[in-house]
Amino acid sequence: MDFCHTDEEKIEEEKKSFQRIITAFMFYRIHSLNRIAKTINYLKSLPEQHQRLLINYNTSLETIRHCVDYNYNVILEMIKDTAYLFENQNTPSLDGWHSTDEYKPIESDLEKVQSTLKQFVRDWSTEGIEERNTCYKPIIDEILKEFPLESVQPSDIKILVPGAGLGRLVFEIAKLGYTSQGNEFSVFMLIASNFVLNRCRGVNMYVLYPWIHQCDNNLETEHQMQCISFPDINPAKELPQNAHISMAAGDFLQVYTDKDEWNCIATCFFIDCANNIVAFIETIYKILKPGGIWVNLGPLLYHYSNVFDQNSIEPSYQVIKEVIKGIGFRFEKEILNVPTKYAQNPQSMLQYEYKSVYFVCRKPKFPLTLAPSTSENEINENGIGFPLDDEEVSSKDFLGDNDDQDTEETN
Repeated sequence: MDFCHTDEEKIEEEKKSFQRIITAFMFYRIHSLNRIAKTINYLKSLPEQHQRLLINYNTSLETIRHCVDYNYNVILEMIKDTAYLFENQNTPSLDGWHSTDEYKPIESDLEKVQSTLKQFVRDWSTEGIEERNTCYKPIIDEILKEFPLESVQPSDIKILVPGAGLGRLVFEIAKLGYTSQGNEFSVFMLIASNFVLNRCRGVNMYVLYPWIHQCDNNLETEHQMQCISFPDINPAKELPQNAHISMAAGDFLQVYTDKDEWNCIATCFFIDCANNIVAFIETIYKILKPGGIWVNLGPLLYHYSNVFDQNSIEPSYQVIKEVIKGIGFRFEKEILNVPTKYAQNPQSMLQYEYKSVYFVCRKPKFPLTLAPSTSENEINENGIGFPLDDEEVSSKDFLGDNDDQDTEETN
């Protein structure tokens, strides 16, 4: 698949962005071990009596070093062949790679790598079942109620999941037979979801230590070093052979511009990712078919509210509800104060729980001229196709059939 852009400078910018992300993954081990070494060096500077008292703590730091190696081995598998994922070329080679000062990732990218590891817990481990039941099940139940499998042809029902993360909700919807597409802005997430959905061909094939970078609020030493296995199911075997599933990389507002395209939009912890939440709501209304539904669950943790170089508005839910109605939606269901968590360490002394909002809105029916729809690919044993884009991608690039692509993969 070729780049959509004709501007050579833009193409080069996208390649560099993709390279930056891969380098952040590759730098994970060095960055983590440097952090541990700093702590060990400080520990050695303490009075000997203090060091003797902290002998078990010193031992735990050595154990964490081994956990870092486990994580890094999974990361190497995850980013293997990613040079072909979006057809970015000149990405860093893993062969003989070592740290240099030529390019070091920024701190925020390294934090995104750690955050991505935690996403495996939420979406693809048995430890994430409770979160998935709380966050995904109400959405799936509403879809089944609106589009009963016994009275519709599921593949004719097109469902979009913006902010798909590692793709479990997209996967579960496709498993039921619906045509399911995920949209994700972050290539960190896309690389990880590609690894699970396209390259994991067994159950609990990999072990991760997702909490080792969480140094605070550990009740017991072992809680920080608790491992998880993933995936908890075999994605290739769980999906029916004729499943319709795809992923689109890019900015939601730029990728989705066709009117009256989707029967259902399912958003979970997504709408607060916007600089301008009104633009998200307008786009959801525009791309829904008349009579289609929008199912939403999540809080309002506005992602750009405290980012110094980003503009942001942060209206209350009361105001957002006025906006939703003003744009034309009709509320059919609303539940406030739904207790939800997000990639939470269940053993931590600090627990965050959102009082999320769950609602179902409908776009009223009216006469329309159907807009031409974009093509979507079907999943098979070869995997899910990905369009070409950089991390914060801007192009709209949907997928063709897997049989026509050599370099496809997906969450």
